[in-house]
Amino acid sequence: MALDQLLLTAAPWLAWTGLGLAGLTVVGFLAGWGIRFRLVGVSSFTFLLAISSWAFGVSYTPPVVIEGAVRAPIVFDNGSDLVVAQIPIDIDPSTITPTLEQIAGNLRGSGRGSRTVVVRLRGIESVEEGLGRPLILGETIRDFQTASAE
Repeated sequence: MALDQLLLTAAPWLAWTGLGLAGLTVVGFLAGWGIRFRLVGVSSFTFLLAISSWAFGVSYTPPVVIEGAVRAPIVFDNGSDLVVAQIPIDIDPSTITPTLEQIAGNLRGSGRGSRTVVVRLRGIESVEEGLGRPLILGETIRDFQTASAE
């Protein structure tokens, strides 16, 4: 079962459990039980879990996976208009374009200072022992303006 489906299935169960615990809390207050304040905390937390599970399940978007792409960790993101990921310098050139598309597809536009982001893929070329030079292997532009219009 996918994560979003699991959370959307768990949310109603947690909500009903929270209602049951809230009813038990009311009974605890009427009967003067010693654990009545603990029941307040447990039922409140159960409602919080239900709401959080529902919200995350609704907002979850699975990551973009493109065939032929390799894992490239992001080594620099200025939060505005530039993202740099790194791969080994001796990688197969046919994997560069899918990797760039995958990284660009997994970027989110919310919170960024720019509507377009340049995504660069770099490798470190060894110059001598203990010294390397960054080499740009590929570049693409992710435009969030056109993505929201589609």
